[in-house]
Order: sequence, then C-alpha cells, then structure tokens
Amino acid sequence: MNSTPSGNRKHIGIFGSRNAGKSTLMNAIIGQDLSVVSPVKGTTTDTVNKAMELLPAGPVVLMDAPGYDDEGELGELRVGKCMKALDRADLALLVIDGALPPSAADAEFISRIRSKRIPFIIVTSKRDTEPSYRYGSMLPPDARSVSVSARTGEGIKELKELMASSLPVSEEVPIIRDILREDGLVMLVIPIDKAAPKGRLILPQQQTIRDILDGRGRVMIVSPEQVASTISQTRPDIVVTDSQAFGPVAASVPEDILLTSFSILFARHKGNLEDAVKGVASIRNLKDGDRVLIAEGCTHHRQCGDIGTEKIPRMLSKVTGKELSLEFSSGQGFPEDLSPFSLVIHCGGCMLTERDMQLRYAKAVSAGVPITNYGIFLAYGNGILRRSLSVFPEYQRMLD
Repeated sequence: MNSTPSGNRKHIGIFGSRNAGKSTLMNAIIGQDLSVVSPVKGTTTDTVNKAMELLPAGPVVLMDAPGYDDEGELGELRVGKCMKALDRADLALLVIDGALPPSAADAEFISRIRSKRIPFIIVTSKRDTEPSYRYGSMLPPDARSVSVSARTGEGIKELKELMASSLPVSEEVPIIRDILREDGLVMLVIPIDKAAPKGRLILPQQQTIRDILDGRGRVMIVSPEQVASTISQTRPDIVVTDSQAFGPVAASVPEDILLTSFSILFARHKGNLEDAVKGVASIRNLKDGDRVLIAEGCTHHRQCGDIGTEKIPRMLSKVTGKELSLEFSSGQGFPEDLSPFSLVIHCGGCMLTERDMQLRYAKAVSAGVPITNYGIFLAYGNGILRRSLSVFPEYQRMLD
C-alpha cells in the first residue's frame, strides 16, 4: 500500500532471442539475481516482472520476456508470452547478442515494435566478448543504442540514463480532482461485503482518496446503508459509489447531488470512457446465443456475490431478456481475437497500465466489437446512466 501500484508505473520490456543475455541484463539493471540465468536456450519460460525506481524517471516495472525466436509447441507458447509483454511495454529494450551478427528474427521484431509505435533501445550485449558486432545491416542506423557488458557492468549506467530519457511522457488525467472545487466534499460509498479485502481498501478506493486530497478536497467514507442518514446531516458535492451498489445508492442520493462510480472515474482516467459510453448502446441489439466477454484486469479469488461472474450476468439477463453465452477472462488472459464476441464488458482496469487498457479497447474497436465497462453497464441497467455521467457533461451529451 506504500508503493506505487503496477498500473501506475511505466513498463519497460527486455526482449531478444534466446540466450541473447536478457536475463543477465535484467539482473545487472536491478542489481539482484532475480531472473534465472543459464546457457540452456529457453530458460525463461514466462515473463519475470520487477518493480524498481529508475531515476530521474520514477517508478517503473522491468519485464524480462521469453525469447521471440523460440521453437516447437512449447516454444510457441513462450513466444506468445513475449508478445503479450510487448503489448504492455511503454519502452522496449531489444537485446542483440554482441558475439553474433543480428538475425532475421531481430529485424522482424524491430518491425513489430515500430508497428506498435513503441519507443525502443537496441542493447548490444556481451561487450566484453570478441567479436562484438554492435550493428548489422538489418538493424536501423537511426535507432537509439548502447553497448553493455552485464558481466562487468560496462555500459549499464549509460543504459539506465538512456532508458530514463526514452520513456514516453504522457499527460496524466486526474481521477476526480479536476472536477472538484477546493475544499469540496466527496462521499465515497464502499460496500463491506464478502468480496471486500479484510482490513484494507482496494486500489481504486485508495487512489481516489489520494487524488481528492491532492486536489485539496475533503473525503468521507460510508457504507451503502449509511448514505441517506449521512446526507441528511452533511451534503457532499459528489457521491462516488462502487458500481455494484449503484441502485440503492442512487435511490438515497438527491437528484441535485452529483453521482458517479469508481469505474466511470477510472474509465476517463485510463482514456477509454468515450468508447465505453458508445459501447453500452449495443446492449439493446443483443440476440439469443450472442457471446459476451466479461473481462477483469486482475486475478482474484471468486466469492459468492462476485460482481463479474454473478452480478453482471444477472443484470445482463434482466435488461436483455436473452439467453446469452457468457465467457470470462482475468489478468493477462484477455483474448487476442475478439471477433467472435458481440459485446465486451470490462472492469475499470485499476491494475492495468493506461497503455494496456487502451490496447484492449483498440482491439475491440478494430474488430468491430462494442466494449463498455462495469460502471457504465451497471448504471445503464439501473436506469441511471445519464445521471452517473453528469460529472462529465461532454460524455453525457453523447447520449442525446
């Protein structure tokens, strides 16, 4: 709870062919023996993640990915893990074995990086080994590059400086503070049920509290059962509720008080609220047998009353009256091909990076599949979508 969440860190992927020196480089950058190093090809079978502070850029996550030139049935699975890591990367380090000439696989991966518009650095490894090729005809001469020896430490400081300067800088969209007047009062409605973690708040709640305080606002926290009695004594400027409590909370909050959900706030924060609002309109077009994907960005133990596997399916059945085929995904299990689905309903994505969330929405849009999120869908199902978007009038007008 005291460190920057993974979803708020820039992700730096370390890519290369098998035995190019990726894991050794990872260990040299972080100064720890985290990744397993072996002369046996294909030692890295899954992506290894490590959070660290990269000065002066700030908190980042390093990802040591499997080799993109792996072979065989298991090799294809490892390459798939590599490509998923690339999708999450804000910056790619392409490790080229300095003792060998660059390969066609290296050139092909560079093309893939460029097609995704990911900034990258070519890292020629094994600087202490002769011969050291540094460059080859298949590598772009305009690319940022550095030669290193992970064994001796040569070039590692230079690489870190280059990494920090190469990370893309994006304008941060606030969660709520930009729509809150100074000293404004926000009521956060947080259910304490079986799904609530014992002794702590979940990440979106923590982040929203911090964003309100950063905006010099005030916060009060209540359970859904306490909303009406609390408002009768103290009137907040904005009420933010957990999406699953939208119905009873809306009934307790006067119409002249702004009402929204954590999920809606995070959809704007992650840059996908517009697509989510557009996507919810497709619900009225669903037919019997249509496939609907309900996706979450994190993995957690499913309990009785789970929002993704129980409450949303129940609401879908109620508002559509159709027999739908529901499928579920969590964590990094988001499907590559969304074309079989008629609708995707995604969580707020608090555990995913902005890039990861935008990529998921882009996959849906490019496949022509409507996508929305938990908060938008539950507001729609409770008949309060227009009201829940009143905090963002520009998106509310999309419903006209």
